[in-house]
Amino acid sequence: MRFLIVIGLLIISNIIMTFAWYWHLKSGNTHFPIWKLILISWSIALFEYAFAVPANHFGAAWNIKPFQLKIIQEVITLLVFTVFAVTYLKQDFNWNYVYSFLFILGAVYFAFKK
Repeated sequence: MRFLIVIGLLIISNIIMTFAWYWHLKSGNTHFPIWKLILISWSIALFEYAFAVPANHFGAAWNIKPFQLKIIQEVITLLVFTVFAVTYLKQDFNWNYVYSFLFILGAVYFAFKK
């Protein structure tokens, strides 16, 4: 159950941060000056820390190693970004991305292998 709490917090954190970093790439949002984009993105990202910090703190307290936490976070980031890019940014998802993700999942396997 504790592992699922960490995963849930990391998912929420990544959804917020992905939106903060990439919302402006959608057509129609490119007319903002860069300083406004930065301020808006930082305003969104502020909330991300309310989920990322507890996820990492609890994960470490519950014996998930920092390397493992980081690798979990990166996989979640890729999954969240994939959904975001396909649904919000209307980007195509190609087979080379699938192959890339499979290699990353291989890294996860080795990170957790005893």
